[in-house]
Amino acid sequence: MIPLHLGALHPAEQALVYVLAFGPFVVLGIVVAVRRRGEESPQEPRDGQLDR
Repeated sequence: MIPLHLGALHPAEQALVYVLAFGPFVVLGIVVAVRRRGEESPQEPRDGQLDR
């Protein structure tokens, strides 16, 4: 059976393909950057305990 080609994608469909293809990686990069920034900030002592 010969696969049928339906023609070029509509611009909205192209945008959707790019969002679905690269969106999860962008979100993952943002999450990693925020988590690393949170780890670099000085931690405040909890429950009244002081670091000695």
